[in-house]
Amino acid sequence: MPTPNGSRGGMAFSAAELHVLRRSLAHALQSPSAPLAAEEVQDCLRLAQSVDEAVREAGRLRAFVLDDLARYRGALPGSLSGYLELLRQALAAGYEPTPDDLAALRALRANPAAAVLLERARAVAERSVRRRLSTTPAPRTRLLTLAGGREEPPRPAPAPKERPRPERPVPTPGEVFPPRRKPTPPPASGLAVM
Repeated sequence: MPTPNGSRGGMAFSAAELHVLRRSLAHALQSPSAPLAAEEVQDCLRLAQSVDEAVREAGRLRAFVLDDLARYRGALPGSLSGYLELLRQALAAGYEPTPDDLAALRALRANPAAAVLLERARAVAERSVRRRLSTTPAPRTRLLTLAGGREEPPRPAPAPKERPRPERPVPTPGEVFPPRRKPTPPPASGLAVM
């Protein structure tokens, strides 16, 4: 449901409402049964661009708030009041607390405001985990044979693959690194005798 937002009279939409709005715009632009006038098409395109820009801006704002939250969490306990306020606002906007947030709140639970926020963050994190587990299909695992059950016949071992023979033989280490020859002493015929 749209609600007034700030002094400029902007409207706030949820992600589901934006999805419906985008589908409606796409349907209006592509519907062959009710062709739109050129001016109406331009209005729809401008609205679609505005919606896309608002979504991008919301993403940038969310990234900024999450970075700010991480900075405040890193400066705890000195930034306690700022961290608690930012986390409270983030939770209200749909933020799912991370294990770092829960650990920081557990360390600060002596503060009554942090203790209340810890309970709220735990509930949000638990709902998030349950939602992810219920929507994620369970991985298919292989059933093991139980004693007394029907056994599966053993599968034959795969035949070893033959390596292709190289066209030329592989050189031996002696061919690649020939043995060192001992230096020969200079010939004795050119020496002067004293």
